[in-house]
Amino acid sequence: MAAGAAAIAALALLSIAYGSTVIALSDVIAALGHAAGLDGDLVPGSVGNIPVAKIIVDLRLPRTIMAICVGAGLGVIGALLQTVTRNDLADPFLFGLSSGAAAGAVSVITIFGDQFGIWTLPVAAFIGGILAAGIVLLLVSRVRGQGPERLILAGLAVSFMFIALTNYLVFAGDQRAAHSVLFWTMGGLGLARWDNVGLAALGAGTILAYALWNHRKLDAFLAGENAAESLGVPVVRMRRTAFLVAAFSTAILVSVAGVIGFVGLMIPHLSRPLAGPLHLRLIASCALFGAVLLLASDLLARTLLPPQELPIGIITSSVGAFFVVTMLIRNRS
Repeated sequence: MAAGAAAIAALALLSIAYGSTVIALSDVIAALGHAAGLDGDLVPGSVGNIPVAKIIVDLRLPRTIMAICVGAGLGVIGALLQTVTRNDLADPFLFGLSSGAAAGAVSVITIFGDQFGIWTLPVAAFIGGILAAGIVLLLVSRVRGQGPERLILAGLAVSFMFIALTNYLVFAGDQRAAHSVLFWTMGGLGLARWDNVGLAALGAGTILAYALWNHRKLDAFLAGENAAESLGVPVVRMRRTAFLVAAFSTAILVSVAGVIGFVGLMIPHLSRPLAGPLHLRLIASCALFGAVLLLASDLLARTLLPPQELPIGIITSSVGAFFVVTMLIRNRS
């Protein structure tokens, strides 16, 4: 936990310092202290330059905060879904939550346009994610039994359906928007601003608060459904509620950062050997290391091919593929 917190602090400073314009760390620290009103008149002359201060405070700081919130939120969502479905591969992608939000955003980019200004894209993505969650729950309610395998199958079906819809929208819509669609569906933090950082904080805070409040009930899932029921945990109702909360948070996070894959899948597996299986420490560790992963990925995305910015999903997917292969080799041996 201490190492994770230290890594977040170090990566946050590097994330603010590095980009298309490199800023000295001393100037970054001085500018942040000046913005917080902690330094008096000790601001270096270079930071006194208004454009440099604006880059630090108005552009890179909200992006860094959004990376922390999105990474922490996705890490906790993955841990929660893996516990309530008892599936080690569960993450927002598996249940169609991310693909539903992507379809909503792509429909705005390719067909409808900005009808509501800067909030059109986040609102459309949020509606798409919630719609996907509603369809999944509707499908599960129509079949006999409420087991986790039915939730997973319904999620896969909805995910493929929304992926097909997204591809159709890209093909049939305005081809000039194809580059914007491609970048958005692979994720990125380029839309981070002070007026939407609060949305990312809301998404991460909601899932984190829910998971920590119910950590003992989540621990009961580790012993199996029958044991959890005998301990007084309403398994079916809690699974449905957890899925809805995860859908709400995923829709918010995707609406501001796009579709970022593999974070929810990897982080719980990386955290369990360090924090153990019980959820009080596990959830906190997932939040910390999810933030670390996304901060590091965003830093790489902005510095690998300057002045161009890679979609952050390319970085996380590459790391995720290596992670899955490593898991397969380790389990085989």
